[in-house]
This record gives sequence, C-alpha cells and structure tokens, in this order.
Amino acid sequence: MATGHDFDRRGVDAIMTRLDAMGLPRMIEESEAMTLAVHGPIVTYSRKVFIPLTRLCRDVCHYCTFATTPRQAGPAYLSRDEVLAIARAGEAAGCREALFTLGDRPEDRYAAAREALAASGHASTLAYLRDMARAVLDETGLLPHLNPGLMDADDYAALRPVSASMGIMLESASDRLCEPGGPHFGSPDKRPAARIATIEAAGRAGVPFTTGLLIGIGETRAERIEALVAIRDLHARYGHIQEVIVQNFRAKPDTRMADHAEPSLDEHLWTIAAARLVLGPDMTIQAPPNLHDRAELTALLRAGVNDWGGVSPVTPDHVNPEAPWPHLEVLAEATAEAGRTLLQRLAIGPAHARAVDRWVDPALAPRIRRLVDGRGLPKTDDWAAGEGGAVPAIGLDAGKATAGIAAILAKAGSGATLDESDVVTLFRAEGGDLAAIARTADELRRQVNGDRVSYVVNRNINYTNICLYKCGFCAFSKGSTKAERGPAYRLDLDEVGRRAAEAAERGATEVCLQGGIHPSFDGNTYLDIVAAVRGAAPSIHIHAFSPLEISHGAQTLGLPLEDYLARLKAAGLSTLPGTAAEILDPEVRAILCPDKLSADEWIEVMRVAHGVGLRSTATIMFGHVDGYEHWARHLLRVRALQTETGGFTEFVPLPFVHMEAPLWRKGQARSGPSYREAVLMHAVARIVLHPVIANIQTSWVKMGPDGARAILNAGANDLGGVLMDESITRSAGGRNGQCFDRAQMIALAASAGRAAYQRTTLYQPVDPRPAPLLEPLA
Repeated sequence: MATGHDFDRRGVDAIMTRLDAMGLPRMIEESEAMTLAVHGPIVTYSRKVFIPLTRLCRDVCHYCTFATTPRQAGPAYLSRDEVLAIARAGEAAGCREALFTLGDRPEDRYAAAREALAASGHASTLAYLRDMARAVLDETGLLPHLNPGLMDADDYAALRPVSASMGIMLESASDRLCEPGGPHFGSPDKRPAARIATIEAAGRAGVPFTTGLLIGIGETRAERIEALVAIRDLHARYGHIQEVIVQNFRAKPDTRMADHAEPSLDEHLWTIAAARLVLGPDMTIQAPPNLHDRAELTALLRAGVNDWGGVSPVTPDHVNPEAPWPHLEVLAEATAEAGRTLLQRLAIGPAHARAVDRWVDPALAPRIRRLVDGRGLPKTDDWAAGEGGAVPAIGLDAGKATAGIAAILAKAGSGATLDESDVVTLFRAEGGDLAAIARTADELRRQVNGDRVSYVVNRNINYTNICLYKCGFCAFSKGSTKAERGPAYRLDLDEVGRRAAEAAERGATEVCLQGGIHPSFDGNTYLDIVAAVRGAAPSIHIHAFSPLEISHGAQTLGLPLEDYLARLKAAGLSTLPGTAAEILDPEVRAILCPDKLSADEWIEVMRVAHGVGLRSTATIMFGHVDGYEHWARHLLRVRALQTETGGFTEFVPLPFVHMEAPLWRKGQARSGPSYREAVLMHAVARIVLHPVIANIQTSWVKMGPDGARAILNAGANDLGGVLMDESITRSAGGRNGQCFDRAQMIALAASAGRAAYQRTTLYQPVDPRPAPLLEPLA
C-alpha cells in the first residue's frame, strides 16, 4: 500500500466485526493455536547491546524520554571509541546483536548535530551511522540492527552492507494523532504515509525489517487494525517483515503524556491476538517483556507472542529506562512456566537468516550463514563435527513431549509413514520434546536390536583422490595431479591388493573401497579393482563403489546398470556403500554438487543394485546448505525405497565436517550441524525409518567418542567400522584418529552401559580374532 490512507475500509470493518463477534477469550484461543502450529513451543529473544548513537531528534513525540536537547545530551554523538566500548562489553557478555538507536535526522534541527558531523567528516547522521556500524562489524562479532528513522532507497543502499537488519515502528496508521493536541503533533517523521513509504522502500531494497505498533496513545482499535493491515499487505508484497512488535504505552514523568492512561493488560492482549489473526501464523510477534510484570508474561505468550525482542545483560532500555530488562534466567524461567522454551536468535530473524543470499549483502552473508543452524537460529555451542572434544549438555534425560510431538511419536511407533511436515516438526524439537524424541528412538532401538552394540572390523582403501567432479563439500578430492591441500595420488592395483591382504591378515572382515572419479577410469577399472582385492584376499567382504562410481562405470562401458552391477557381483563385489547421497533433493544438490548424479539417479542405482542381489547402506550428509524440509524428504525417500526393495542394511548419518570444505571456505555453507541437530538426525532417522531399516549407525569419526556414546542412547545401535586408514574426514579438517580398535569399541559401548560385539557387513556376529588392532596401517 503506497500511502497511509489507502485502506480498504470494508476490509478493516469486516475484521473488526469478526473480532467483536469472537470476543477476547476466543481470539486468544485461536491465536495461541496458530502460534503453536508454526512456531511450536519456541520463544526467541536477541541477546544484544543498545548503542544510543545520538539522543538528538528533530521530532517532539509527547511521550518520549529518549530524545533530548543538546544542552542535556552533552556531545551530540557517541564517539567511535564509545561505540566500540559498548559493543565489546556486549560481546564479552555473550551478545550477538548491536542495536543502534538514534533520533531522526537531528542535523535538520540542531546546530550542535551539524557541527559534530562536520567535525567528524560526515555529511549526515546516516553517514556517521554507516561508519559506526562498519566499525562494530569489523572489530567485534556483533551484527548491527539499525533504527535510524525515515529512509529511502539511497539510504538503504548505503546501510545494507553494514547491517543484518533494520527497522522502524509504524506505531499507528492514524493521521489524527499527528493533529494539534495529538501525541505526534510536531513530529514530521511520524506521519503514517512517510513511515509506510519507509517500510515499503525496505521491501524493495531487500532488507529484513522490524516494525510494529505502539498502543494506548489515543488510537482506536480500528486504527490499530488499519496499521496491521498495512503491515500485512506490505509483507505480502515483499516478504521482508521479520517481526512485528506490539508495544504498550508507558506513561513517563516529565513528558506531556505523563498523566495519560496506560492500556490495560486485556487491551494489550486483544491487540496481540488481533495481530496474530491479521498477520497469520508465520509472522513473528513480539512484546517487550520489561513492560509487564513477570506474572503477566504467560498471558502475552498465550495471546500470540513468540518473541521477547532484544534483552540486554549490559545496557538499559534507553527508550523505557524506568523498566529494567528481566535477567535472562528469570525470563527463561517465566517462559518455561508457560510451557515454552526460550532460545536465542540473531538480529536477523530465522526465516530471513535461512535465505541470506536474498536478504543480506553478499559481503555479510557468509558471516551470518556460518553462525546459524538449519532453523536460522544461532549455534550456541562450540561443538563441530569431526573435531572431537566434549559434547554440550542438551537435556536428553528429562522433559515431557508437547501434544503435537507426542502424536507424531505415537504415529511413528505404530510403524506408519510420517508426513514431511511431521518430520520437519521433529527436527525443530527443543527441551522436553527433544528428550522425548531421544527416549522414543532409544526404545525403538531396544525393541529391534536389544541392548548390544555392533561394530565391524574393516579397512578403508581410497584408491585415488583425483576426481573430475567439483563437489562443494569435498576436501579429499583433487582436480588434477597437482597438490591442492595435499598431494594427489592413484594407487596401482598391486597396492590395492596388498592393502586388502594386509587388512585380512590383521582380522578385518571387510574392505571399503571408494575414490574419486579419475579421468582415466572406466567401468573396467572397477572390475579390475574388485579382481585385485578378490585375488589378494579371497574371503574378505568387498564393500565398494558409491552410486556415482557405479553410474560412471556403466556409462563408460555403454552398459545398462543391471548388466554392469551383475558383472561386478560376479567378479566378487559384495555390497555397496550408500555414499554420494548427500541430500536427496534437487534444491540442495544444485548448490552442493551440481555436476554429480541426481537424487533420482542415486535412487535408481540403489534400486537396481538391490534387484540384482547387492545390498547397500544408506547415508545422509547434512548441515551445510540444507534445511529440515530437505532432511525430511531424504529420509522419506530412503524409507520408500526400502519398503520397495528391502535392500538397505543400515542408515548412516554423516554430519558435515566444514573446516576445509571448499563451500564453507567460500562462505557458502553453514559450519556443520549443531550438536543438537546431530543427535536429532540419528534419533529422527530411527523413528522415521522404523521398522523398515533395523540399524542406525553413528560415526565415531564425525561425532567423536563422546558424541557417539550419547547417540547410543538416542537411537543408534552400531558404531560402524574401526576404519583403518580413514582419510576423507581428516581431509575435511576432522581431528579424530585413523583407527578405533576393538578394545576402544568395547570400552565405548561399555561407557554407555552396553555390550559390544563384532559383526559382518551384513550384521552377522563374528568371533573376533585374538590379536587387537592397535595401530593404523601405513
């Protein structure tokens, strides 16, 4: 909507008629249901510092104590050193956002502002703001959020590269409040048409934007609905509104509105519920928690709030200095008492953080992408796949599931196939829901596998790291014979056979063979590799060749998949590893591995392999450019194929090891999954794939021993292989060792209260050889 006067009066009247007929209790009931349906029990907040860059303003709002005069303000602007001191104090206290608050273009009113800007070499307040935001970005880990007042396209172009998001409160859509005697009289920047134009310009500029209402300053309920409709329509057009604040007026001494009545709690609840009903279930709706007593916070949540806004452990609320922020522990307790879970967010909301290429300046996008998990919320621990070390506590041993999660778990426990939306909901779990998912996965594991933990004694033989493909996650492959993060190599057939024989001599029952797609390889190469292994180690199980290698081999010989796989089987191939799956979704593969075989082609190779009697594993490699919807689709595709063929022996979640991955180094991928996500992937896989896939493996290489131990109590029943000569994860920056021998496997299982046994690749028990594997092979 282009102006503040262009409302569809009939639409506003219809909304008011509906709300009047509903009454407040029903409004709250429907609003709460809408909120929980999309956001679940999660309530977010931003841990931030407030940087009051200037308290001078050309407006004279009659309720404001933030804006002041040059005589009272002292220096017109905070200095660069003062700005950075606040930001650094916030960073030290765990803050992630720097909220710049300031008056609107004070240089238009005050000579002191003009003189200060001239002395600093800046033409305007916005130019000074840009440099201060840049300083915070360059010298701290905080993300700036800017609230500088009215802006146009040029302003957004200048400020977008130095901010994660921006905002301006619409406050009201009523011109009446700008007339003599109104709270906005004498404040040109509070004209609704001007503020709506600013919000619309943000949409055109692709800026994640915060706006909202200030209620109780003299507007009517219908005028609030007009403001909400304006916000709704702008968001429908541009998709840029990341949150809507519904703030209640607080009367302040020494203002013209010091004696103005404050809105009641019911009036605030009515407006919050109305906002949810008008703006829809997806919108984030915020109410400041410091403007109500703790006892009233539950009511705000029930009315439709799913965000508490910015809460600072360092700086006061400069706009409402009489209302200190609640301590974060108190806010978390109050949120929990309402049956909700408090989580941090960034200055950019989660939906926009998941799409930073669209919503953030290219120079800033990698920084945000590396901070977040698959929900667009910040990773709040230092755990990373492949690095080892202690795992964070995420509360897997206590808590009760919400009704929605409980229903999904009951459905899965019956063996039914879940819907994609069900699986996505499971991946979003926190708190009691997360604990309930882990318990359910553990119980299903116990039903299917009992309490024993399996492992296989195997050796990896990666016969070449030279590869034609350019997968963005792979730090193992080399594009030529030149050294790129290490030497390129190709093992000859004699060496492949020697390593297989050496593995068999030391008690391995399996060799796992995979490599890059070397330019000289064709289908005969893989047949020759199988022959070399079979000749050197006649009894060993040959677990070899990803679907990409199988597809390449068949194509180069001009053979149908079925014929080529039959030839490999006849030559001695035993089973296939389920690698090259990554994420079985075209959206992800277009970024992650655009020149690789498609998701459909991967499925087809596995379908044909199972058809000729070759069983295989299935994998997922997650935590890079993917989302929970992609994880859900992947699991459901694997389940569908297993239901059809029964050929998968196990499912193996592989958390993305990011440190040396090309896509991460370019700033185009997340920093791997969070620990919470890694645990959930194993637990949700157990639940989604029940009962069609019996075995869920956890990778000690990716998860580390401590992480693997925890996941043994969250759905996994297998520790994988001892992996003599593991090299792919280490190429990506992983620190875990090359080999985890039998004694370590047994000890790891025992530390989880379980007994370990050696198995074959096909999950048959094996009597272990007496000599332990102590050293990785050269």
